[in-house]
Order: sequence, then structure tokens, then C-alpha cells
Amino acid sequence: MSTISRDVIETFENPYPHRDYVIESVCPEFTSVCPKTGQPDFGTLTLTYVPDALCYELKSLKLYLQQFRNHGAFYESVTNQILDDLVATIKPRWMKLVAEFTPRGGIRTVVTVEHGSR
Repeated sequence: MSTISRDVIETFENPYPHRDYVIESVCPEFTSVCPKTGQPDFGTLTLTYVPDALCYELKSLKLYLQQFRNHGAFYESVTNQILDDLVATIKPRWMKLVAEFTPRGGIRTVVTVEHGSR
């Protein structure tokens, strides 16, 4: 199993820290690996957050997410790890991650996790 490092996530200062506003990033090409079958899992991640002092830089987010390509983990674990790593890095006022995975065996799975309150 590969190791995922949040250290690749770069940040920049929020240009409007005095104001609450929402940033949404949609990542339609997320991939990871099923730990039971070794088969690839595909999904769309929608990250929505209200920044505090920091925002994440998009290219580094892409590089962070690409680490999951060869990482074996269940949907629930992947989704929670991504949220935990982003929260630890940028410390947003609020963040939500919706992970919509493509159907496998006729079953579609959506995992939603949140940090903070809005």
C-alpha cells in the first residue's frame, strides 16, 4: 500500500480573511484502489470550504490527490483522510467533501464528510 503525504499541499494567504465566502473545487478524475479486489475505483470529489487564513493551491491539490492512484483503501477511509489532511493543512472555518464514486456491481456510493459548522 502506498503512503499518502499531505506535505505536497501548498497554501497561500486568503486575500479576504475578514469575509466569509465559499470556494468549491470539483475533481472529476479521482482514482484509488479497492483494497479487497485491487481494482481501480473512480469518482468525483467536490470540495467546498470557507477559508480562514489560508487557501489551498490547486496544482498541489491535484498532486496530493494523484497519490491515491495506487493507494488501497475503502471509500470511507479515503474520503475521511482527504478531509483530515486538508483541514490540518489550511484550517478552514468550514469544509465539506462529497465523494461520488462510480457504480461497482450496480451499486453507487456517495460519502459525505464535514468539518466545522456553517
